[in-house]
Amino acid sequence: QVQVVESGGGSVETGGSLRLSCTASGLIGDDRVMGWFRQYPGREREAVSCISWRGDRVYYIDSAKDRFTLSRDTEKNEILLEMNNLRPEDTATYRCAAGRIKLATGGCWARTEAYWGQGTPVTVGT
Repeated sequence: QVQVVESGGGSVETGGSLRLSCTASGLIGDDRVMGWFRQYPGREREAVSCISWRGDRVYYIDSAKDRFTLSRDTEKNEILLEMNNLRPEDTATYRCAAGRIKLATGGCWARTEAYWGQGTPVTVGT
């Protein structure tokens, strides 16, 4: 049984910083890509950043490059998303996914059957 637990998020002003943490227990084998996705009301979910099992491959959505940093602790099966210089358009519900994720140079896609956290809200005020 895979469990995905998230923490972090909250409210900040424009230009502020937040950190999102996600831990996945029960992942086995090579299927250990993890990532953060965000959901806007009325829009499809989009991948923000994903990382390979060893942390040697990382994907960022264009709007997050140079502002967000995703890192991984393989021993803890934990990923940390440091979000700096936040903008109002970053306001969304962020969900962590683990396993059953395709990670490529041009993107990151989580299958429906990926393991998901409950979601954490991020609000960036003007």
